[in-house]
Amino acid sequence: MTDFRKKSLKLSLAAFSLFATINITAQEKEPVAFQNPPVNVEVMPGSRGISFQTIIDKKIKSIPQLGFFSVTDFNSDWNQEQLSDLMVLGKVTVDVFKNVRLGAGFQSTPGGIRPSAAIIYTYANPEWLIIAMPRVDLSKNANIETLGIIEYKPAINEKWRFYSRLQGTYVHAMSADIHTRSYLRARAGVTVKEFTFGVGANMEYYGPFKQNENNIGAFLQVALF
Repeated sequence: MTDFRKKSLKLSLAAFSLFATINITAQEKEPVAFQNPPVNVEVMPGSRGISFQTIIDKKIKSIPQLGFFSVTDFNSDWNQEQLSDLMVLGKVTVDVFKNVRLGAGFQSTPGGIRPSAAIIYTYANPEWLIIAMPRVDLSKNANIETLGIIEYKPAINEKWRFYSRLQGTYVHAMSADIHTRSYLRARAGVTVKEFTFGVGANMEYYGPFKQNENNIGAFLQVALF
C-alpha cells in the first residue's frame, strides 16, 4: 500500500470517528421525548341532571418544563334554567421536581374570578393515574382547596381495560373559617380505544351546612388526542 493510500485511509478513519463521536454526542444531548396526555371529556346524565368535566394537562413541546393544566366542571339539574354550579381553573405550570409542578393562574366560579397558585403532583403509568393539587387564592377573602384524582385501569385483554376512578375536592373559606364546597365522585366501567363508559355517582356538598345533592347515572368519557 502506498503512503498516499495509507494517509487517505487514516484520514477517512479519523473523519468517520469524528462524525460518529459528534453524532453520539448530539443524540445524548437531544431532549427526552415525551407524549402529552389526551384531553379527557366526560359527560354523565343521571338522576339529578347533567354532570360535565374536561381535564387538560399539556406540556409545551419545545419547552417541556412548561405546561398548562386546566379543569372545567359543572353540574346542572334537569329543571334548572341557569347554570349555578360551575368551576373553571387554568394554570401555567413549571416542573420543579420529578412528578411535581408549580402552577399559577386563575379560578373561576359563579362568585367571580380569582388569581390562584397551586402545587400539582402527577403520577401516571398504563394502570394508574394519581393527581393531587392543593391550591390557594391569591386574593382577599381567599379560599384554600385540595383536589385529588385516582384512576385504576388494568387490562382485561388486548382491546379492553377495566376503568375506575375516585375524585374528590374540598374548598374552605379561610377568612370565615367555613366549608364552602366539596364533592366525592366515583366511576366504574370499561375502556375500548379512546372511549370509556360505565356507571357513576356524584356526591356534592354546598355551603357551611354541607347541603347534599347526589347524581347517579351512566357516564361516557372520550380521550381527544
